[in-house]
Amino acid sequence: MCNTMIMTHRLFILMVLISVQVNGQHQRAVDFSRAEIAIAINSRKKALQGTVHYSMEVLENVDSVFLDARNMIFSSVLLNGKKVRFKNDNQRLVVQKKLKKGTSHELSLSYEAQPVQAVYFVGWDDALAGNNQIWTQGQGKYTSHWLPSLDDMEDKIEFDLQITFDPEYEVIANGTLKNEERNGSQRNWSFDMAHPMSSYLLAFAIGNYEKTEIKSESGIPIQLYYYPEDSLRVEPTYRHTKGIFDFLEREIGFPYPWQNYKQVPVRDFLYAGMENTGTTIFSDSYVIDSLAYIDKNYVTINAHELAHQWFGNLVTEKDSRHHWLHEGFATYYAYLAEKEIFGEEYFHWKLYESASTLRDLSEDGKGEALTNPDASSLTFYEKGAWALHMLRVRLGEEAFKKGMVAFLKKYQFQNATVQKFMLEMERAGATDLSEFERLWLREKEFPFEQASEYLKRSSESLRSYLELQWELTTSATKNETIIKKYWDRSTSDYLKKNIVARYHKSFSPGLLKTAFDTGDVEIRQALAIALREIPAGLEPEFGSLLQDKSYLTIEHALYTLWIHDPGGRERYLDQTKGIIGLPNKNVRMLWLLLAILTKDYSDPGTLAAYRKELMDYTAPSYPFEVRQNAFALISEVFPLPNQNLKDLVNATVHHSWQFRKFARALLDTIIAKEKGKERILKLTEQLNGEELRYINSKLQSE
Repeated sequence: MCNTMIMTHRLFILMVLISVQVNGQHQRAVDFSRAEIAIAINSRKKALQGTVHYSMEVLENVDSVFLDARNMIFSSVLLNGKKVRFKNDNQRLVVQKKLKKGTSHELSLSYEAQPVQAVYFVGWDDALAGNNQIWTQGQGKYTSHWLPSLDDMEDKIEFDLQITFDPEYEVIANGTLKNEERNGSQRNWSFDMAHPMSSYLLAFAIGNYEKTEIKSESGIPIQLYYYPEDSLRVEPTYRHTKGIFDFLEREIGFPYPWQNYKQVPVRDFLYAGMENTGTTIFSDSYVIDSLAYIDKNYVTINAHELAHQWFGNLVTEKDSRHHWLHEGFATYYAYLAEKEIFGEEYFHWKLYESASTLRDLSEDGKGEALTNPDASSLTFYEKGAWALHMLRVRLGEEAFKKGMVAFLKKYQFQNATVQKFMLEMERAGATDLSEFERLWLREKEFPFEQASEYLKRSSESLRSYLELQWELTTSATKNETIIKKYWDRSTSDYLKKNIVARYHKSFSPGLLKTAFDTGDVEIRQALAIALREIPAGLEPEFGSLLQDKSYLTIEHALYTLWIHDPGGRERYLDQTKGIIGLPNKNVRMLWLLLAILTKDYSDPGTLAAYRKELMDYTAPSYPFEVRQNAFALISEVFPLPNQNLKDLVNATVHHSWQFRKFARALLDTIIAKEKGKERILKLTEQLNGEELRYINSKLQSE
């Protein structure tokens, strides 16, 4: 490259860097205060058309203004009602206009978008009635895929949103539904927000819903959405919702900051839940019946996402270095809400489980500081919750609550840092917290000794458990003798459940019978999960697990009984016939597999029907939790038939990264086997689009 070319190249790079810096600087000099949005959604094309009208104030002289806008087509860009020059590079829209400090302006945009993420169209490719949904996920995915907006969490805007869609559906979004009116063959839903928020918290959900409404003690409307067919699951799903809401308002000491609160289940959600402002969207795998409540309930997620309405939504982190202010706080207040519902012993055992996991992480050399922006979720959630609890212990109840209220008041509808939070807590407690910060926030290793000492002081059953562990490792006395001593002198079901889970191999048949005879569902569930064989002489006790009110207990017990008592297989299948289980159909699918494998249990026609039902559960028309369970069970016993293999290829491009990862790993094992690659090659003739692109890239890399 000649010197002239080198100089030109360097000058170009320098100009690009200066442009980026200037744009960044200029953007800080513009305050977008309000947005009026109107979008019309085309479910067939999985696209939308929209307009957005921004009000903004110029804080410093600028020569351009930008908005994040991913792969959008703009038909109109108007500044104060007049056309203006702009650039669109499919990442940002840059409005090229000099604006003076102290002036106010209106920016109006008309655009089209076909989002590749952040908006998810679920069920539109199958023929099942009532299966269609559209929902958003902004955190980590960016609202700028469907709205020209600002991805930076420091930009707080009051968003009002109008959505035009098919009137046969229910449309739910942030804020108060101000108006709902017919628009030709469509309907407009208009939502108003009273306060500003970050764009990642803007959300909507569309589907076939009904709702029930309750009110908090403070008068906040709480709307609980559900599918029409799930009316009997509303109570167990949303159990304790009002209690959680009222508790958090009292405990935090700062009123709920938004107009209302909505909770909306959706299919194939990316996470357990997402705390969009006033509108939590959560996975419908938590929509359960009363029997499933002990195995998998919504209480923790319910409390966690509600706590985010203060911690994350009202006061938002400045950037990822301060993520503790979101996830650690929401996790901790959810723990406190659970303590209010389930009691102190539950709370302390949950803290112990968390501390044990964090200790193991530290011992593996994977400990992380809470101030590390790249720390894992485990660190931000669990270590963060522990740090808050120990801060409460350090300061005392009164000072802790005083500092928390001061922090929320001072930074409401703004962004904050860990340092600003700690300063408010130091002021409230009139104490120096620098040593606390070093140990709990900046150290990589989890301080398990301090946590353990706290738990010993706070919980008699945990003190017994820790003493039991010590005695088992230091005493020459027979393990079962030590275990029985602690078992007999304790009335704690939590202690006994954990003893079963960890030390069941040291149990004599007599002590096992004692555990069965407690009648406690959770102790018996621990037995069902831990025991992989039927203890001699305890066949009736083990068989009685099939009558317990727990789908997990039934699933584990059925499998163990079928494996180890061939003579009773038909009886066990008869006892559990018709049980569906958790939302992932855990009992039903296991039952189908075992019924297929049980010789002479069914006539040929019934056997074929069972086989078809099991194989059908891998289809894209089912939620991914159901599909994954079906793939796992079927692939353990049978080669995947062609249709199931095609369903697996479909799963490799699913929008849920967890399911996608599972499907790709399973596909890799199939390709590695003899004739597996050949089967996949034949299958490519039936594929197109994203599925075909993935398979071609996979086969080329082999």
